[in-house]
Amino acid sequence: MRRMVSLQNEKVKNWKKLQMKKWREKERMYLLEGPHLLQEALFTANDCLTDVIIDEGFHLPPDWPIADVEVYQVTHKIFTELSQTETPQGVIGVCRMIQPALSIQRGRYLLVDGVQDPGNLGTLIRTADAFGLDAVFLGEGCVDGYNAKTLRSAQGSHFHLPVIHRDLFAVVSEMKKLGISLYGSSLQGRDMTATAVSGPYFGLVVGNEGNGASPELLAEMDKEVKIPMAGRAESMNVAVAAGILLYWLQTKGLARSV
Repeated sequence: MRRMVSLQNEKVKNWKKLQMKKWREKERMYLLEGPHLLQEALFTANDCLTDVIIDEGFHLPPDWPIADVEVYQVTHKIFTELSQTETPQGVIGVCRMIQPALSIQRGRYLLVDGVQDPGNLGTLIRTADAFGLDAVFLGEGCVDGYNAKTLRSAQGSHFHLPVIHRDLFAVVSEMKKLGISLYGSSLQGRDMTATAVSGPYFGLVVGNEGNGASPELLAEMDKEVKIPMAGRAESMNVAVAAGILLYWLQTKGLARSV
């Protein structure tokens, strides 16, 4: 274990820069904060973690497999500079961005168009993981998938399924060739309870918090659907809506395939 006491240390400066999206993209690295997320990285992601940074007084769990990881103890002042939470949890990991190579097959996918709130994006990834989806695709205009709040909201689910930044029109084109049914969440869509689900394989598009998915992308869908609401709210949170629509697609699609 190495100890660092200066904010001017070059390594500390580079870690600090990883709080910025442009630096994360340049270095293909990001920060991961808290024991739970680091445990997910260590036990479910192959060779993702390169460095572990611990605050003074933090004790690493003895069962963590960190023999091949550099461990640095830093002063509390340095740690609070690196932490991006109101209540730091004593440990931060430096991780490689590992972009999985994914060939789209007949399966179940979530396509995210222009979602800008990192908490919403993290919850969408976590929801997709909970439903056992095959991948999440992030289109143009989406918040960074390695944003600190996105990672916290996803609660490690980004290690459980591919989360890929790609042009959604290209993704949709590939899915159409495979006969995957495409559904778009839209307030102008048809009531989902009156809409037939074609089968177990699907791509669901959800969109920006204020404007929804782009009209051009929705025009490529087989069906536009909406969730019936009895109350007076104009719309639902995008992550809540995605959870409801995924449950509907899964249950109706599986029933259709039996």
